[in-house]
Amino acid sequence: MTGYIGKPLSRFDGSAKVRGTATYAAEFRPHGLVHAVLVPVTIAHGRVASLDTSAAERAPGVLKVFTPSSFPRLDVARAPVPPLGHSYLPLQDDQVLYDGQPIALAVAETLEQAEQAAQLLKATYQLAPAKVFGSGEARPPQRMNYAFEPTEQLIGDVDAGLAEAAAVVTGTYTLPTRHHNPMEPSATVAEWAGESLTLNTATQWAYAVRLVLASLFDMPPESVHVRCPFTGGGFGCKGFVWPHQVIAAAAARELGRPLKLVLTRAQMYTECGFQPAMRNRVRLGATRDGRLTAIDHETTSVTSVIEDYLEYGVAGTRGLYAVPNMRLVVKIEPAHVGTPTAMRAPHEGPGMFALETAMDELAYALDMDPLELRLKNDTQIDPSSGKPYSTRKLRECYLEGAWRFGWTRRPMQTGSLRDGRLAVGFGMASAIMSTFRFPASARLRMNADGRVIVEAAIQEIGTGTYTIFPQIAADVLAIEPAHVEMHLGSTDLPNAGPTTGSAATMGLGSAVHAAATDLKRRLIELALAQPDSPLHRMAAETLVARNAGLAAARDGNRFDTYADILRRGGIGQVVAEGSWSPGAPFDAAGHATPYSMRTFGAVFAEVTVDPDLGLVRLRRCVGVYNAGRIVNPKTAASQMTGGIIWGYGQAVLEESAVEPSYGAYLSKNLAGVMLPVSADIPDLEVAFVEDHDPHASAIGARGIGELGAVGVSAAIGNAVFHATGKRIRELPIRIERVLAM
Repeated sequence: MTGYIGKPLSRFDGSAKVRGTATYAAEFRPHGLVHAVLVPVTIAHGRVASLDTSAAERAPGVLKVFTPSSFPRLDVARAPVPPLGHSYLPLQDDQVLYDGQPIALAVAETLEQAEQAAQLLKATYQLAPAKVFGSGEARPPQRMNYAFEPTEQLIGDVDAGLAEAAAVVTGTYTLPTRHHNPMEPSATVAEWAGESLTLNTATQWAYAVRLVLASLFDMPPESVHVRCPFTGGGFGCKGFVWPHQVIAAAAARELGRPLKLVLTRAQMYTECGFQPAMRNRVRLGATRDGRLTAIDHETTSVTSVIEDYLEYGVAGTRGLYAVPNMRLVVKIEPAHVGTPTAMRAPHEGPGMFALETAMDELAYALDMDPLELRLKNDTQIDPSSGKPYSTRKLRECYLEGAWRFGWTRRPMQTGSLRDGRLAVGFGMASAIMSTFRFPASARLRMNADGRVIVEAAIQEIGTGTYTIFPQIAADVLAIEPAHVEMHLGSTDLPNAGPTTGSAATMGLGSAVHAAATDLKRRLIELALAQPDSPLHRMAAETLVARNAGLAAARDGNRFDTYADILRRGGIGQVVAEGSWSPGAPFDAAGHATPYSMRTFGAVFAEVTVDPDLGLVRLRRCVGVYNAGRIVNPKTAASQMTGGIIWGYGQAVLEESAVEPSYGAYLSKNLAGVMLPVSADIPDLEVAFVEDHDPHASAIGARGIGELGAVGVSAAIGNAVFHATGKRIRELPIRIERVLAM
């Protein structure tokens, strides 16, 4: 039998989603449900001078209009930041710190009545100047809300390295603020029963919601029950706990009725984070034969005046190329915006646009093929730590991708490829992502009929969660995955950690593997106690072979045999638990180990550029990735395909522009923000250079969910340069930027 890890199984939850039977947070309707609508401010900085709620309170069906003078006081210092999104809770005072900040909450019997009440509220403001990105001074972070890398690192002598270089390139590369825009807006249904709180909420981290609310309401965590059987996309904006979830719970307790609060699309732009705008300054030096002598990479990203959220734009630079001299600096610039958060792909996603564009510039300065330059500087030792990589097959990704793409057909000269009146360009870039790892636990139950239930408080955000963990259990137990069922999305189940940072498969997969292994051991023990059991002889032989009986069921599907063991023993259910830890509450890039742990890839893109219209179109793209063992190639390829599309959006379309005079987003809806559509995306080719990483996880896998979004924008920008000779250092690659050069 070949096992089930590595099989391209279709998603078990696909039918429920297509048929509409999958239940999302806003679809829970407890008896007596009331509806709440947030009322946002219309300035970015200042204070609320007055609030007139009289007309709103008289409107039909209105139960309460909460304002800072009537909303319950909550001690935000009780809750850790993170997972609380930021340490300022709205509706606690009259200050205004960012555009869209909630100033009131209207609650009514129906949604329409609550919306009408919200529109009737009248506010006046005392306006203060608003800081926007680019108008202030960059500084080192002082009160980071989370940290996993040093904010400044110096290796060797960068100035000396640049002085000895035969070629030096210097550039500033900028990226705008972008928003997540999941299909499902953030939603919460809060219900109290005495001193117990139940929250149905759209989240990527159920246990974090429980921790924060228990802290804020000063109650035992076991009294907070969080459920999220399906989350309609998150991409990072549902990873932390945001004010609307706290507000919903507090208002429901005050009113004594279950309450639903769903963010509007406009509120999704201001209430649950975003990818911060970033400015990168990069200097590279290399010898005549292409050996890097120095890398100097400094990033500055926007943060709120509330928190020092840090986007580690140098995270990819830290571990990509062999270089003896390196200076890496990360700074922030506070502005009157909500606090940023992780967005697919955080840190490496924006930072690698800068480094990989600069590497392309360096290749042209050396008159060297861009792929050859990267191959020459490949390394098996992490340059920032000196530790060996747990596994790294980036070179194989380069070569496989180049072969699939036909890179050798690429002439070096810019503007030399044409298709009629269109200019054609080939570009490539490297991809790298830190391997974020969290502890996880799982429980397996085998019923008397032989069916298995996997239980864990993981979240399903569209990545195949309902499929891959049953695959892992089925692989260990040697039963068909169809006989394994996944129960998830509830804090009544074992803590599986967050569905963020591409970490779920590694952590929970290892915990499921451990629980399934223990379950098999228990079944072997039961078989040994039943001399007439069909598994008894094999179990005894295996135990003699000192393999703990764990391979006894590998010669065939033992679903019927397991059921027979339980039936003969009169046992209704066998339960086993498993856990896994990286050796720390959180580990990024293997810091808690003797190894550096990252995932890798190579991206190759072909574009056309209309010389008259300045229109850039992606014609084809090939991505080849190395992320350890691939549990399910079908769902993995889907993730990488989505990541490439995400990277295309970053390259050519997406920008949440800010009006500099008022500090507000120009468009807080999908009508004014460009996103990729099917017509933008050609056939994409995704492949894996697979290996087994025993250091990263018990199942040999590393994370992949965000890796696909890295390097795509640089590959496209480099292809535009190859087509036109115009170097784009500012994203997105808008039409006017192409025409203006």
